[in-house]
Amino acid sequence: MALAALIVEAALGYPRRWWHPVMGVGALIDSFERRWNRRRRAEGIALVVLLVGLSVLLGSAIERLGTIVSVAVATTGLAQRSLHDHVAAVARPLAAGDLGAARQAVAMIVGRDTATLDEAGVATAAIESLAESFCDGVVAPALGLLLFGLPGLFAVKGINTADSMVGHRTPELRAFGWAAARADDVVNFVPARVAGALIALAGHGGWREMRRDAPRHASPNGGWPEAAMAGALGRRLGGAVSYDGEPAQRAVLGDGPPPHAADLTRALGIYRTACLLLWMLVGIVAWAR
Repeated sequence: MALAALIVEAALGYPRRWWHPVMGVGALIDSFERRWNRRRRAEGIALVVLLVGLSVLLGSAIERLGTIVSVAVATTGLAQRSLHDHVAAVARPLAAGDLGAARQAVAMIVGRDTATLDEAGVATAAIESLAESFCDGVVAPALGLLLFGLPGLFAVKGINTADSMVGHRTPELRAFGWAAARADDVVNFVPARVAGALIALAGHGGWREMRRDAPRHASPNGGWPEAAMAGALGRRLGGAVSYDGEPAQRAVLGDGPPPHAADLTRALGIYRTACLLLWMLVGIVAWAR
């Protein structure tokens, strides 16, 4: 089921105009945040427990409808095609020299300020998003599906969505979002390292940079695929950025000069190969089981 879902999602993607289940999860999280958030950890822990419980119940119920239905539903939790399309939408205008269009496209997938980014800044942002989202949007849900079926896939997506919405260190969310952020760290611990290894294999390099630089990243997981991609490209990621006008300094990953338009195209090629390697891994594990 996991292998079939990966192949179908990569081939067909998800219609952009259709309502996506993640939007429903987001609406649920937003509703509970507005009602439950009293800036205490207990409410945030309850939210995570609720999301996991609903994931188990809903996933188990759908699996009873049969393999075909389960595969179709599982494709909604994978993001191979959509991630590739969003990053390719940055790569095309950047390669054509249309920096304005490239900035607009990259603003759709990153949270940093993009209005003043140069070519290297746009390429860096897109490559970092591609590498990190390969873990969050592809490897983690695929492994959840492989090991625990639809309940595992739904739980991974629910926790990831909760972390993206409430797992911030703002005064309003620091306590309430603590459980979602920590749960996301746990859920992505193994997938991040698997994603990094797949990228290093696909790019024929990046092992040294991944081992050396990943621990420098602010996230316990984000540095693994990003450092592997930096090493595979022979380029430098990380460094100075700004969020809402506030400058921030991030760990430098990899060696060499910053990436440019051609490197973003190369990163997409590595990503596609890494996805194929993931299919092989899932197939081997499924056959062994």
